[in-house]
Amino acid sequence: MSTYADRLAALRDELARRRLDGFVVPLTDEHMSEYVGAYAQRLAWLTGFEGSAGTAVVLPEEAAIFVDGRYTLQVREQVSADQWSYQSVPETSVSSWLKDHAPQGGRIGYDPWLHTKGWVEAAKKALAARGAELVAVETNPIDAVWPDQPLPSDARLVVQPDALTGQSAAAKRQDVADWLTREGADAVVLSALDSIAWAFNVRGTDVSRTPVALAYALLKADATAELFVDPDKVDEAVATHLGNAVHVRPRDAFGGTLASLAGQRVMVDPERAVAAIFDSLAEAGAKVSETRDPTVLPKAIKNGVEIAGSKAAHVRDGAAVTRFLHWVDTVAANGGEDELTAAAKLEAFREETGALKDLSFDTISGSGPNGAVVHYRVSEKTVRPIEQGTLYLVDSGGQYVDGTTDITRTVPIGTPTAEMKDRFTRVLKGHIALARAIFPKGTRGSQLDTLARQYLWQAGLDYAHGTGHGVGSYLSVHEGPQRIATPGSGQAGGDEPLRAGMILSNEPGYYKTGGYGIRIENLVLVEEQAIEGAEKAMLGFQSLTLAPIDRRLVEVAMLSPEERAWLDAYHARVLREIGPLVPADVRGWLEQATAPLV
Repeated sequence: MSTYADRLAALRDELARRRLDGFVVPLTDEHMSEYVGAYAQRLAWLTGFEGSAGTAVVLPEEAAIFVDGRYTLQVREQVSADQWSYQSVPETSVSSWLKDHAPQGGRIGYDPWLHTKGWVEAAKKALAARGAELVAVETNPIDAVWPDQPLPSDARLVVQPDALTGQSAAAKRQDVADWLTREGADAVVLSALDSIAWAFNVRGTDVSRTPVALAYALLKADATAELFVDPDKVDEAVATHLGNAVHVRPRDAFGGTLASLAGQRVMVDPERAVAAIFDSLAEAGAKVSETRDPTVLPKAIKNGVEIAGSKAAHVRDGAAVTRFLHWVDTVAANGGEDELTAAAKLEAFREETGALKDLSFDTISGSGPNGAVVHYRVSEKTVRPIEQGTLYLVDSGGQYVDGTTDITRTVPIGTPTAEMKDRFTRVLKGHIALARAIFPKGTRGSQLDTLARQYLWQAGLDYAHGTGHGVGSYLSVHEGPQRIATPGSGQAGGDEPLRAGMILSNEPGYYKTGGYGIRIENLVLVEEQAIEGAEKAMLGFQSLTLAPIDRRLVEVAMLSPEERAWLDAYHARVLREIGPLVPADVRGWLEQATAPLV
């Protein structure tokens, strides 16, 4: 279909055929994934929105798209205001909007494989106040009108060896079995793709930028498991790795298996499992217990092998990023380059490591005003040149078998303005405050978020995204449950106690609409702190990311002696660890880029 207006019209025709007065379109898949395979990109196909979080609602006479503050600018650039109204989360929600806009007595459709049980309950309650009904569809109406919808990936699984995981898959499943026994349960459903990849020590390429495979799993109290995945994706090496205790069954057999669990006590995570799973178990007569996926916390708390792998990945990645920053400074700044060529150059430097498996997300390569779009995605339509008098923001990461990286740097092209330096230094002060934080065990990310914002707040400024997200071990670049975020920001997390071994980002920023964007992001490892005379067990952060922070944007007079000492020590470490890995010309540039502040 030639235009997004045509697609919207086709969906409305399909809804009318099904006697539905509306339909809800989330950006997710059957596994509640953040990043989804091409076949599940229904929101992008319908609206043109290419962000990583959002929902649309289509009614007969109006349509709305819901995004949080990260995508306020992006949604307006990609989605037509002629067909769609823009709704801001958390100021409003799909449920509250439907309560006010759904036709009286109407039937609003939803795909139970794409929503959580909690969302369904809230939407039903909201619609009931309108005299309307929420209706589960058997097949997704968008699939009926999407003529060239891609098929799910048929790529094979690969083994993630114990030498990189630090714990065998059998040992992980035994830990889950022991937990089930303590809870008096028979089985637990795993539907989150990264949980399955972690629990079975396998990886895949079914989702761009995240090394996972489309599958479901049922882990049992006797330490056996059923893995629901296309059998053609399992070769002899993977079958041998899985062993006799894991029974591989077709992915489409999952629903039928749920229907056979009558009388059994089954544990299901309401945040990560879709409503259809709960519906199937309830109809089967299973005893459902809602609890958090038992792999979530051990997956987030990296063991010694995973920590060593992450550190190695960050040194390798830091050398590639440093080569890129040298290129920006010595080549791109002279003209002739743009956001697309820069992103390609950065990926090429990572490829030259010989270890890159994929990027960990689409590179955010934003010059000037595009840098103010928090999750900007460069395209031929939006590309801007890298030109004098601007700031260039690049947020990127790599997937390596031993670790996942995520780094943001902001670079001045030419001479920065006084305002740019002021804003950058306030962001840097917040970054350093969080990096230097010492806090007692049990502290939550939401309690630390203010540290990173305080210097922006002093100038009446802020940023509309979280300060830190968890990161996986050759898995999802956005991994829970840990997070550093303002409570009520509309982005999940912030309430999980931080624990030694967790990896998070530290990424405060500032964005001037129509002007420029600033973000400084390092990944950090939560570590125990030995403090003489301490009366509590204390934690702190070690920075994992190693690449220079641009000193030309620092207003040195705004830094305290402690802040200057931190930045100088960080840069000395960057030079020490990255310097030997880069060519001589880059080494000379790096020595200047990491010199002590004066």
